[in-house]
Amino acid sequence: MSVLPLVFTSGWASGINAYAVVLLLGLFGATGLTDAVPGSLQRTDVLVVAGVLFLCEAVADKIPYVDSAWDTAHTVIRPVAAAVVAALLAGGSGSLPELAAGAVGGSTALMSHLVKAGTRMAVNTSPEPFSNVGVSVLEDLGVAGIITFAVFHPVAAAVVAGVLLLLGLLVLVFLASRIRRFLRRRARRREERRPAGAGGPWPHG
Repeated sequence: MSVLPLVFTSGWASGINAYAVVLLLGLFGATGLTDAVPGSLQRTDVLVVAGVLFLCEAVADKIPYVDSAWDTAHTVIRPVAAAVVAALLAGGSGSLPELAAGAVGGSTALMSHLVKAGTRMAVNTSPEPFSNVGVSVLEDLGVAGIITFAVFHPVAAAVVAGVLLLLGLLVLVFLASRIRRFLRRRARRREERRPAGAGGPWPHG
């Protein structure tokens, strides 16, 4: 069970930015700061790909509406990435079955992702773009901080991640009305972009 706190924390962080989690864990392992990271995450090709994708996410995540489209595309990617990372962490230590670790990491990432995506929908209802940048920067710093903390203090980091996940779910409930407003606005934009006459009734012959 010793690897479970790191699995849970990495799952929470992966729901926000899976590429940052892979990159940070790989770098910590490659530099010898921790022995908990398996060699497969320390490979140069994995680190390069994770770094490039992290940079792409860092840009997309700060642009209004683009961030929500990016989140939608990553609804499957983030939980799957978290499950893979969790299984690798468990396989490296041998203290937790890989399937159980994957389930913990993937389900935690899915909940964290839903909180992130829902919060961004609410933020996108504001007319100015600066809130997106601010929220994105806070998320990046939070992921970096929690993963670094988890490498050296996994149990304490898991407690913090659990509290943040719970608070995020509560905030999501309070933001439900703004999220519905975002969805209605996006639906209207799709209708406005639809060509005239598209989807209308067939003309009578």
